[in-house]
Amino acid sequence: MGTPVSTIRNLGPAMDAACAKAGIPDAETLRELGPDAAYEQLLHHGTRPHFIGYYVLVMGLQGRPWNDCKGDEKKALRARFDAIKARAKSDTDSAFERMMNAIGVINRP
Repeated sequence: MGTPVSTIRNLGPAMDAACAKAGIPDAETLRELGPDAAYEQLLHHGTRPHFIGYYVLVMGLQGRPWNDCKGDEKKALRARFDAIKARAKSDTDSAFERMMNAIGVINRP
């Protein structure tokens, strides 16, 4: 096992636990994935979407204070966050629909 996720600026023990649950065992893996893929993976494993949590992760991976995100940069991060959240929801909805189809709850066209 590599370096704990909590060694990255802004990230603490709660992020260690969330990342471990999502199959991101260490800081090296988190850096390799990058903030967008890592955050999407966190959402797929039960993390509730929250914009501040996302941009704290982005800032941390850049070595910046969590509250350093402002103006146009923050607006751009919000658009990225919204896209990640929409993809994760779409994937979840699709999985749910597949499960419902498999057990015959939803009529197949």
